[in-house]
Amino acid sequence: MELKEILSKCDHTLLSQTATWEEIRALCDDGMKYGCASVCIPASYVKEAADYVAGKLPICTVIGFPNGYDTTAAKCFMAADAVDNGAAEVDMVINLGWVKDQKWDAVLSEIRAVKEACKGRLLKVIIECCYLTDEEKVKMCEIVTASGAEYIKTSTGFGTGGATREDVALFARHVGPQGKIKAAGGIADLKDAEDFIALGASRLGTSRIVKAVKAMEG
Repeated sequence: MELKEILSKCDHTLLSQTATWEEIRALCDDGMKYGCASVCIPASYVKEAADYVAGKLPICTVIGFPNGYDTTAAKCFMAADAVDNGAAEVDMVINLGWVKDQKWDAVLSEIRAVKEACKGRLLKVIIECCYLTDEEKVKMCEIVTASGAEYIKTSTGFGTGGATREDVALFARHVGPQGKIKAAGGIADLKDAEDFIALGASRLGTSRIVKAVKAMEG
């Protein structure tokens, strides 16, 4: 697979609690240089980053992150605020406790509410696979498909595990025909990236792919 194609599927990511504007700006520079799908950054930097890239690169941010147990109203405010600040894409974390309680209607209603708050921008739904059973993952594939969100995403990168080949393959079997898959967390190198894309992921949440390409350039 061509490097350019792999990079075009990467959400070049920096979500460290200590991320500085200097680091975010460098991330944006790399995202533009290497033709990434987006940069995924903390919400507090969205406006500054959107102004900086001036339409040359989509800005993605995260809400309800990383634990997912904010109220629906709070998540909707965060999504709307991010969009108003210039976010083109929003990655939300589901309420995992509701999944464990099998409150499926509540989970679906919340995703739909956040989708509406995104005002037409892309929504990716993080289900944090490391905490779910396969049965729960399959149910979430069904719910995310029904919600109208564009993507189901494996992981925050802050849980006990990241994307696995098995989970991406499971998603590919169970999401609806319009549903897309984002693998995130622990994507270490170009071989990982190629494997996840081959299994059905059309987005990769990672910082390591751009770093690997830069290392190859010397």
